[in-house]
Amino acid sequence: MPHFFISSKDVNNDHIAISDSNNYKHIAKSLRIRKGEKLLLIDENKIQYETVVENVTSNEVIVKIENSYKSDRSLDFGLYLAQSPLRSDAQSFVVEKATELGIKGIYPVHTDNCALSEEIITKKIDKWQRIMYEASKQCERADIPTCFKLEKLEDLIDKFERVIVFCERIATNTLKDIKPVKSGENVLVVIGPEGGFSEREFELFKNKKVEMLTLGNLILKAETAVTVALGNIIYEFGTKN
Repeated sequence: MPHFFISSKDVNNDHIAISDSNNYKHIAKSLRIRKGEKLLLIDENKIQYETVVENVTSNEVIVKIENSYKSDRSLDFGLYLAQSPLRSDAQSFVVEKATELGIKGIYPVHTDNCALSEEIITKKIDKWQRIMYEASKQCERADIPTCFKLEKLEDLIDKFERVIVFCERIATNTLKDIKPVKSGENVLVVIGPEGGFSEREFELFKNKKVEMLTLGNLILKAETAVTVALGNIIYEFGTKN
């Protein structure tokens, strides 16, 4: 069932009028939705609406609410990703999959071995935000994560009480060796570039006393490491009671 983000202001009793241009064009022009077809909508309060189309006019889609409820498609802790951006399609893959895996935001960081310049990273942030928006719709997320502005790694680490860095070549502990992530806790996961972290960055992690972990004996490409790391964290700590 197609899934779209709406404003609660569009809800009027048991009907919703979808008139913003992006949603209208997608629903009426691209998907060619007609009367009697179903749409899944969600507002900024994470209220999910199961609806059926009653009318499609020249500028809005009118739907009737058949059921509504609070969406539970989110983690019970705040999962954030700090990542050294990769080239082209690889980075688009990272952004899309991280969104599917429930992150609240991505912080691009320019590490010593980063494949992209700071200028290029800054120019691509809007593109990555659009990918996150579309991925959120496709996987029926309750909210849309944020692609933040470029940050320095050392400054970003200081903003979080809990930081987990995955660095394969020097770490021996795994997720099973650390204290569990608590409900409501904000966690920053740090993933480096294809070339790995530099000695300076390893010293930074040691000085900041952040948790340095391994994903196992296999050496993974950076985009694979992101999906495996986030997936493992969700598996270990994301189960709701």
